[in-house]
Amino acid sequence: MESPTPENPVLELAAEDVRRVLERQKEERQILITQMNILFVTNTALLSFLTISKLLTFFSLFSVTEIALFFLNFILLIRALLPRQFVISPNLQNVNNFQKNYLSLSSQDYQLKMLANLIETYNINQKRIEDIAQSLTFATFVTSGIALVALLHQLTVYFIPELQKL
Repeated sequence: MESPTPENPVLELAAEDVRRVLERQKEERQILITQMNILFVTNTALLSFLTISKLLTFFSLFSVTEIALFFLNFILLIRALLPRQFVISPNLQNVNNFQKNYLSLSSQDYQLKMLANLIETYNINQKRIEDIAQSLTFATFVTSGIALVALLHQLTVYFIPELQKL
């Protein structure tokens, strides 16, 4: 009875494709880290602007809104920054399990099992990357909101003195 496994060249091509996708996932994670760093720098610049212009030191609706948005934004950025353990396949921590689960297999069965592990690894890591991306998307919108409120605050203070008490 023949096994329903693909021939070796097809299996090798599939493994190569999965490795390529995992490499792309790694690049995507690096892009997200870069975006997170940019958002931290942008928030720090906005906070510096508001502090230097002394807009945060006077109690007003604008300053309360700005502080609340900064707090929310830093929570989102820290949520994206929190260390997430990414899955690595195969797990080599236990040598006995590795010998039992992998080394006793035929070459083709080993490749199939490794391919299935890589696919599972990709799916688990992709969920974590999507969580980070979602936090960064929300943080981007909040950063835009902070910039808008800060601009309105600055315009109000300098061009409409009657509204300074808001």
